[in-house]
Order: sequence, then structure tokens, then C-alpha cells
Amino acid sequence: MDLLARPAEDPADSRTYLLNEKTVQRYRSAVTESVTRIGAKIAGTTRPFTGITVDDLTPAVMGVDLDAPLHDAAAALDELEEVYLRDAVYFHHPRYLAHLNCPVVIPALVGEAVLSAVNSSLDTWDQSAGGTLIERRLIDWTAERIGLGEAADGIFTSGGSQSNLQAMLLARDEACRRALTADDAPSPTPSTPFEQEGPPAARRTDVLPRLRILTSECSHFSIRKSATLLGMGAEAVITVPVDEHKRMHTDSLAAELARCHRDGLIPMAVVATAGTTDFGSIDPLPEIAGLCAGYGAWMHVDAAYGCGLLVSRRRALLTGIERADSVTVDYHKSFFQPVSSSAVLVRDRATLQHVTYHADYLNPRRMAEARIPNQVDKSIQTTRRFDALKLWLTLRIMGARAVGELFDDVIDRAAEAWKLLHDDPRFSVVVQPQLSTLVFRYVPGTDQDPELGDRVNLHAREALSASGDAIVAGTVVDGRHHLKFTLLNPETTVEDIATVLDLIAEHAGTFLAGQPRPALSAR
Repeated sequence: MDLLARPAEDPADSRTYLLNEKTVQRYRSAVTESVTRIGAKIAGTTRPFTGITVDDLTPAVMGVDLDAPLHDAAAALDELEEVYLRDAVYFHHPRYLAHLNCPVVIPALVGEAVLSAVNSSLDTWDQSAGGTLIERRLIDWTAERIGLGEAADGIFTSGGSQSNLQAMLLARDEACRRALTADDAPSPTPSTPFEQEGPPAARRTDVLPRLRILTSECSHFSIRKSATLLGMGAEAVITVPVDEHKRMHTDSLAAELARCHRDGLIPMAVVATAGTTDFGSIDPLPEIAGLCAGYGAWMHVDAAYGCGLLVSRRRALLTGIERADSVTVDYHKSFFQPVSSSAVLVRDRATLQHVTYHADYLNPRRMAEARIPNQVDKSIQTTRRFDALKLWLTLRIMGARAVGELFDDVIDRAAEAWKLLHDDPRFSVVVQPQLSTLVFRYVPGTDQDPELGDRVNLHAREALSASGDAIVAGTVVDGRHHLKFTLLNPETTVEDIATVLDLIAEHAGTFLAGQPRPALSAR
């Protein structure tokens, strides 16, 4: 009997698609088939991308009749090859050098298979039990690695943007509480009106327009987006200049904090970045912590990228992070976990009460009084996947040291790549990296026309992607288009990087050869 084939035509047979004790063999066969195919695909992938265009792929996807099911897993996987797998971007390939997408470790994939099948929801104890405790243990472990202290806590999130949003929400409500009570009293208990409804509307409205978030000009866009989502507006974000290493300039930060104080504004939060997206730069955390303490500002560290340093031999690069009030970590970046796996951690668990709401059907107050751990009490989400299981199995099978070694490998490779770029007259590199990103620009010979340089670099990136031979990212520095390597694959070699640089130069040269020569001026 073909366990993947269509069941008999009987309305009741729709139940054969449900995973239960009656369909375990069908489940095994379907999953085995999919794993076998993906394994073959991974083994046979010779390029990170096929170079397919939106216009070429769209008809295949839009032409699928979703009201005509195939009733056959093998046939559906055949179809999936055409609409997805053949043209997917494969992050495991050593010449994928674009964004903060990592190859994933096998123990995490085991966790992904388990959590998808059991399908626990991590909002309440009665939906997850052991899952609740595993997530809490991993939060404690991460907080210990950061050094936040015994009162620390946190919650897994969908990614760095959500973690930053929740951190800014907590900072906002703490700033409102402090401004409205004019003291340093502990955060309100769950029985206070503040937790359920916020402070009186008129008084809160007086405070909100005065709140400011200070962050570097190289910080993640989610900080400005968070300010907008929280009703403060993007104008509430004060951009602090960076130094020549793309790190927040602390003298400028001090000046901005002093200006806020003079103008009657409230610096509700300073966001330090431990691994900027473009440059991998780490802001001077100890100095920022000192300024935050002096001005009573919430210190948030966005370590979505740099969190891998927590298990690295370079842990000292994060010195000062232990003084933060909140921290963002993205395990699905430098811990080599599948998307999604992120968390936000706080120094004082009481501040999480700003997102605590009780529903009689879900987490009534009596459950908190009975000390039943419901994770929804800490989260801005309700239903949440058991993404913590991936990290749990990673730590239990391969260990934290092995994860750190992988991250150290890519940082080492970035240092070697920087030397290649620095010594190559075809390119100019912006800054020596602290982590594993490199921003650089192809220099079109002796021609100093910056607009021509922009066109050359844009063309080289697009042509490289269209070829499928490699994928690199792009960004803008001082108004000019640059290229960017983001190294997160320990299998990427110096030879791979050198080859990609040669390909970039080749595409750039082809573009320049097609440009009209400037007319000679008359004598």
C-alpha cells in the first residue's frame, strides 16, 4: 500500500490527514519522503541561487489551483520543486554572503521536527507543561551568560524586531510610571490599574510627547518603527552620530542627554547595538551604561547579531552588557538556529508586568496567585511556537562551546576577508569589522565619478545575483552605494571570498566596457 497516495473517496477519509495514533505510519512516510528529498537537494546544490526573476517565477506559483488538491504527498513535493525548492535561496552554500541568514545545525532541525509534530503552544502551562519549564530554563541560562542577575527574566519572541518592540514598550511604560509617580518605587503589581489600563489618560498624554529614545545612526530600523507603533512617532527617536569605527559616539550621546534634560524631555531609553546590521560594530557598552545610570535612562542592548559572543572566546567584546535593563538576542543568527528563535531579556522581572493581562478563559489571576507559570503573562504574543526546543536540543547535543566555535570561525574569516579587500586596489573597504560583516565598494579604475561608481556597484550586485554564482548584499554609506559581505557560514573559505571578489570585478568590468567614453575636448 502506498501510504502517500490518495485515500479512498469518502468524506470521513479527511481524518486520515490528522496526525494521531491511527496515522503514525502515514506521518512517518510523508516526513521521510520530504527529508529524503531535501537531503538530496542540499547535497546537490552547487549555487546559492538560480537567478530566477520575479516575472519568471510568478506564473508558476499563481497558476496552482489551490481548490484542486493533489491528495498525494509525493505529487505535492514534485510540484513544490517547481514553485519553491528549485529556486530557493540556499543559505548553507558557502557563497551566500548577503544577509544575516545562517546555515542551521542539525540538532536544531531535530527540535524543529519534534515541536512541529507535538505543536505545543507556549502561552499557558496547560498547553505546554514541560515546554514552559524548558523555555524558562533557557531564559535563565541566557540571562546568566549575559550577567543580568538573579531578578532577570525574559521571553522568546519571533525575532529581533519584536524583541526590540517589547523592550521599548517596557521602557516607555517604566518612564511613564516614574514620571507620574516621581519616585523610584518598584513596578506596579498586577492588581494595580496601571497594569490593566495604564495611568489616567490625561496624565499619560502629558508624558508621552516628552519621551525620547536615543540610538546610533547605525542602529536597526526597528527602533524607529517601534517608536511609531508605540504611538510616540518616529520623531521621538534621536539619532546619535558614530565614530570612525561606526560605534556610537559617547560624547555626542552625553550632549544629547544633557540637551534632553535642559529641554524638559525624558530620555526613556538609550539603545546600544552589539553588532550593527551593516558593520557588525559594537557600541561602547560600559560608557553608555554609565551615562544611562547618570540620567536615569533605560539601557537596551540590541544584541540580535552579536549574541553569539556570549558563547565565544571573544566574550569580552560584550563587556558592559550585564548593566543593561533589557537585551535582544537572536539565536537564529549567531547561534545557527532555524528561523524563528529570538528572545528579549530584562534585568528586573517585575517590569514584564507591563505586558501582563489576565483573561478568564486563559490565565485568570488566580493562576498567578497559585504560582502556575503562564508564559503569556510576559509576552506580547498569545499563541507561540515552542521555538526554545531547538536551542535546548542544540545545547544538549553539541553544547555551547561548539556553537561559539562556529561563530568564532566566521569572525576569523571576516578578518581574513578584510585583509583581502584592504590589499586589493579594485576595492575600498569602509571599516575593519568587529564581527563578520564587511562593507566595501568596487572602485572603477582611476575614474573618480561617484555616480558612475554607484552604477557600477549596483550593476555588479544585480548581475552576480542573476548569475546565481553568489549573493552579496548592498547598502548605502554617506549617500553612496556599497556592497556588503555578511559571513555566517563557517564553511565559507578565503578562496570562496576571493572568487566572489573576482566575479564582482568581472561584472563591473563588463559594465564599464559598455559605457560611452567621454568626448575629448577640442584643443
